[in-house]
Amino acid sequence: MDEDVKGVGLGDQVTDQPPAAADVPPAAEAPAEGPQPSPEPAKPRKLLYLTLPGCWVGLIAGCLSFTPSLLPRGGITQGVVFGITAAIGYGLGVLGASIWRAFADRGPRPARPWAWRAFFIAGGVIYVISFGLGQYWQYLIRGLMGVTDYNIPYVIASPFIAALVFALILVIGRGIRGLFRWLAKLLNRWIGRRAARTTGWILVAGLTYVVISGVLLSGFISLMNKAYSVRDTTTAEGVSQPTTSLRSGGPGSLIPWDTLGYQGRNFIGKGPSVSDIEKFTGQSAMEPIRAYAGLASAPNAQARAALAVKDLERAGGFKRKYLAVVTTTGSGWVDPALVDSFEYLSGGDCATVAIQYSYLPSWISYLVDKDKASEAGRALFDAVYGAWVKQPADQRPKLLVSGESLGSFGGEAAFTGEASMANLAAGTLFAGPPNFNPLWTQFVTHRDPGSPEVEPIYQNGSIVRFANNASKSIPPSGQPWEGGRVLYLMHPSDPIVWWSPHLIFTKPDWISEPAGSDVLNGIIWMPFVTFWQVTADLPFSTGVPDGHGHRYSAEYVDGWNAVMQPAGITAQDLANLRVIISEVR
Repeated sequence: MDEDVKGVGLGDQVTDQPPAAADVPPAAEAPAEGPQPSPEPAKPRKLLYLTLPGCWVGLIAGCLSFTPSLLPRGGITQGVVFGITAAIGYGLGVLGASIWRAFADRGPRPARPWAWRAFFIAGGVIYVISFGLGQYWQYLIRGLMGVTDYNIPYVIASPFIAALVFALILVIGRGIRGLFRWLAKLLNRWIGRRAARTTGWILVAGLTYVVISGVLLSGFISLMNKAYSVRDTTTAEGVSQPTTSLRSGGPGSLIPWDTLGYQGRNFIGKGPSVSDIEKFTGQSAMEPIRAYAGLASAPNAQARAALAVKDLERAGGFKRKYLAVVTTTGSGWVDPALVDSFEYLSGGDCATVAIQYSYLPSWISYLVDKDKASEAGRALFDAVYGAWVKQPADQRPKLLVSGESLGSFGGEAAFTGEASMANLAAGTLFAGPPNFNPLWTQFVTHRDPGSPEVEPIYQNGSIVRFANNASKSIPPSGQPWEGGRVLYLMHPSDPIVWWSPHLIFTKPDWISEPAGSDVLNGIIWMPFVTFWQVTADLPFSTGVPDGHGHRYSAEYVDGWNAVMQPAGITAQDLANLRVIISEVR
């Protein structure tokens, strides 16, 4: 029976009747014995062949990527987003077609020539219209933010970049599929076909994960770590070792200058002078104190925090009116605008302390150093608070906490909620908090009913408040804000704040709400597409004018003024200081 059924196609009919005698070939007509020619081998499938359903869905998905996101996109960025989105759409189209064929119980059939012609004509029209609308939307976004850069050659190159990215993803995907089929065929020699396919899929998925996360990612992180560790031994042009004992690395300091790292030396070697502060205040000023410990200063976060506090105490930091604990970003960077604003508003009667926890910049630290950021933030605050609480109650400085971006994530680690923030510190200022900040997420999720996610109100603003532009308003107006104030600065257009993996499948509240002041009204949410759009915004979050994206420079002036509540500062003083800080680099 097996001999009879072998080779029957899907359309053949099989019966249980024996073949008629007439159908049996006579012995004389039997093929001669001997070697027979081997059948022609099946032609291998081309690596870049395309299917019509996949092309249609890929084209539509790619064209949807022209819709606006948070920041202006250049031609290269748009090309990359289009290529990624189109590749995802192509895969979904192929999957949908295979599901349809399964229900129809038929195999794949090549598309007819007229169908391909229709696709190229209609698809070309759809792409041109989408491209034109995309450029118009980008023009509107640039107008909202005052961006004047527009690189026409990059815009022209955008379709070619999109095609290259699409082809690269397609080749990688088909390479993985080819590996799966080869492995399943190999396993089928020893186990059943279904078991071989399942086992092969598990092995290939596991191998892909190991290669991406264990080999590629780890290798990339290791390479970046080495590169930035070398950079950490250098010093920026124009930065020199301080001659004052009021700064780490200076005379009498417990921390050697050459251990501070690149960003630590920038922090210590810059800042407003006494004469700069006096020119702003019109009164006599003090020289600010800055303490800092780099990765080379001590072996771990706790040791670096303890060393920095000792150096702070040596310099007299606990005898100043204000003391700010700043959690750095990944590479140990402290935003000069943040600290300079604090020092100007305090008349120099202040001290700032920070430590380094990584060589890597923030965008890489997001992936690998989040735990180090929280460890450093908690260790530094605990060390400072432990020394601060031992000071006479009537002589302690006002203890403040601050951080930007990943620094806000680390700064939050010292607290358990808004009550501990208010009880342990006199004020807290965080800017551009990432979407994964636990306390920020808690406050925003449990915001008062009716308040928008982009500028929420939490418990009527009694402790924690949020501001899109602190120079204009910090809602809720007219409500008491007593005790230790907590303020989050966050722009509606800041992708650091709004990026989340949940964007892939979940529509966030901020897209459903009226657009923020610097976000285009036309922004909509689409599965996969919006995620890749906002992801592409991340690397360019600081490449926009101040007051947009992840640029908070001048807004630290009004943020610190609201948190510190310094006496004698007028509206004109704040306006003048914004001009000064906007020029800080």
